Amino acid sequence: MKNNILKTLCIGVLVSGLVFGILGCKENKKSLNEEKDTIVIGLDDTFVPMGYKDDKGEIVGFDVDLAKEALNKIDKKVKFQPIDWNMKETELNNKNIDLIWNGYSITDERKEKVTFTNPYLDNKQIIITLKNSKIKTKKDLSNAKVGVQNSSSSLEALNKQEDIIKNLKDRKPVLFDTNNEALMDLEAGRIDAVVADEILAKYYIKQRGVEKYSILSENFGSESYGIGVRKSDKELLNNLNKALDEMKANGEAKKISEKWFGDNIVK
Repeated sequence: MKNNILKTLCIGVLVSGLVFGILGCKENKKSLNEEKDTIVIGLDDTFVPMGYKDDKGEIVGFDVDLAKEALNKIDKKVKFQPIDWNMKETELNNKNIDLIWNGYSITDERKEKVTFTNPYLDNKQIIITLKNSKIKTKKDLSNAKVGVQNSSSSLEALNKQEDIIKNLKDRKPVLFDTNNEALMDLEAGRIDAVVADEILAKYYIKQRGVEKYSILSENFGSESYGIGVRKSDKELLNNLNKALDEMKANGEAKKISEKWFGDNIVK
């Protein structure tokens, strides 16, 4: 008799545990969906003109305007979160942010960590020097101090050029936290050249004075920008691709591009 009572009690406890466990899972799922009402975008807030802080401390830029419009189409609010660009994929996969959207180049190495939307802009990795520089080709980079942003696609592109890397000053590039810091060091004469995204570099040069700089005819290859999404967020990925396609078709993306670049450069 006692054994039967014990068995009944055990079964009751197990059933109760299962019920509460299922209810707990439902509550967690609900909370997650509620969080997704606001999409947090991680960005390097010095990356002009894609996403950066203006003189008023507000985050503005081409990607910022594009993101606001795209997320509005899928009924999501948006929050822009400045992050350490070195940690962008970690921030995404730890769910501290929901998207990487800030001139984020599509590369094979990054595809191992994130899923990309369809590309929306074309880009190149270019070499910038001062106007009076003797550097005219890649070969002239021998024994030169070449600056590049750490954890950037520019660094990935440069590191693939083993023959160039081994002939640089100290056999390695000079790493900077931001492209702005690299370009300021170039102006100050502390480095000889900078490898950077064409879109960023040309915008920066235009603001600082085109007469100061030269862009080499040779470059380190073409690439495209995409939005970085967690591999598990397939619905968000599909919705973003649809929103971007709609914006390209109805002219909204063109309007934003012309605002920032004076031309439609959307892919």
